[in-house]
Amino acid sequence: MYLFNVRVYGILLNDDNEVLISDEKTLNVSFTKFPGGGLEYGEGLIDALKREFMEECQLKIEVVRHIYTTDFYEKSSFNESQILSIYYQVSAVSPITFDIKRSPFDFSSEKQQEKIEVFRFVPVELLQEAELTFKTDKAAWSTFRSLLTNTKG
Repeated sequence: MYLFNVRVYGILLNDDNEVLISDEKTLNVSFTKFPGGGLEYGEGLIDALKREFMEECQLKIEVVRHIYTTDFYEKSSFNESQILSIYYQVSAVSPITFDIKRSPFDFSSEKQQEKIEVFRFVPVELLQEAELTFKTDKAAWSTFRSLLTNTKG
């Protein structure tokens, strides 16, 4: 039986003020989220986030600041666990070399396998909460947009 599922995600902006998002397809379910994933036993949050970015994007990152931690009940979409998600703003410390897609769910050039993940940059001013699949990502994006607005204003 699962109890808690701790997840950690990164919100990465590029120099063009675009945010990196991930389109994924697994078990015939497609979803859009921020890059990141599950904490492994014995691992800290920052180490997990760095590992996830290396595994998913082959990208070294550093944490800029904490953005959001889940503050409501969220049941996993995949099992009976309760999701606890932590979001950080991150920056790239190595060049971006992975393939960047332009359209949502563009899996056309990907080898068909159990899990497919592709990435795209979306201008900050154009990314709407409704485009993100999970409630926690929506809450984190809302918080991040508010922080950006308060920083600029």
